[in-house]
Amino acid sequence: MQNSRWNPFETSTGAVALGPLVMREFDQLFRDLSVRQTGVREFIPAADIFESAEGITLQVDLPGHDAKSIQVRVENDTLTLTSERKRDPSAETQKTEGARRLERGFGVYTRSFALPRTVDASRVEARYDSGVLTLTLPRREETKPRVVEVKVNG
Repeated sequence: MQNSRWNPFETSTGAVALGPLVMREFDQLFRDLSVRQTGVREFIPAADIFESAEGITLQVDLPGHDAKSIQVRVENDTLTLTSERKRDPSAETQKTEGARRLERGFGVYTRSFALPRTVDASRVEARYDSGVLTLTLPRREETKPRVVEVKVNG
């Protein structure tokens, strides 16, 4: 009788299958290797998008960013956000004086969003408060839903 150990990656035919969880782990491993080689960590803040009859609201988390470093540009139906979060000068000192882990990302951030044709790009507004950039993208008047009155004969 052969003693065999269970292998969670082995299929019934004995082949090794890499599931989505393992593929994510490999993907993260290669990203980490890339960060080690280039010294640059990709910073992608979370964004929430809401749509209403009035338009679109976009909220982007940009904690620690100086409002003066945030640039919002609308060009050719594309909204582009650019910002920079600078490292605290004391962090360099802390790095050499016993820092155990440094996970916060620093550097320039750029992200683009394709705008639907319903947005009036000339009326986009931006507001930055408590680390959250809120963009209001109003609809063009001609694309707003309208209510049609039903007339009754008689």
